[in-house]
Amino acid sequence: MSDFKRSSSRLRVSPQPVPKIGRAERTRAAILDAALEFIWSHPFRDMTVHALMAETGLSRSAFYQYFDDLHDLMEALLNMLKDEIFAATGSWFTGVGDPVVFLKESLTGLVEVGYRFGPILRATVDAAASDKRLGKAWLEFMGEFDDAATTRIEADQQQGLIPNFDARPVAFALNRLDAYTLIEAFGQRPRNKPEPVLAALTRIWVSTLYGSEWLEKGHSNLVRT
Repeated sequence: MSDFKRSSSRLRVSPQPVPKIGRAERTRAAILDAALEFIWSHPFRDMTVHALMAETGLSRSAFYQYFDDLHDLMEALLNMLKDEIFAATGSWFTGVGDPVVFLKESLTGLVEVGYRFGPILRATVDAAASDKRLGKAWLEFMGEFDDAATTRIEADQQQGLIPNFDARPVAFALNRLDAYTLIEAFGQRPRNKPEPVLAALTRIWVSTLYGSEWLEKGHSNLVRT
């Protein structure tokens, strides 16, 4: 069984493990987990506080101790997903060393997170089309990844590792490719197998940025010494 299939679909309060969490954090996490389970098979527009809290065994009033409304809850899920993705992909964004190795590691982490939490992406995108608040949250979510990818591309361009081109539109296109590929593959059950998704994203990212000759190599030899 692959690591993807063994991985849990439960959200963590923080992307880094902590020794202990209090009752309030556990309650909030239980509500978020119930929401994640709901959107595996239902659109966000069908979610109600009553149905959600019935799944947790907690009172309706408990919901409002942690969230203003269902939009606030959905934004919290999206923010937690953002933290999960940045934790899993940080090696390429911030790593010093072979950029192709870091990029492959980061894409592996991205696909793993997408496999676990794809419904958050699907529910947000579906709702964003007609919901201004979630539409704004989605644009801000993607914008942070655009900023991070643009910064890394420009840094590698300065070192002569990536050809000179306008980095922002390329980062924008690659990030949307990631998002909609993950939604299509993992946005609902049954999920697709993750390995072909990872292979496809790796081929596109590496060949676009560093050149197709580095696709099958364990390292790129691009690092300047």
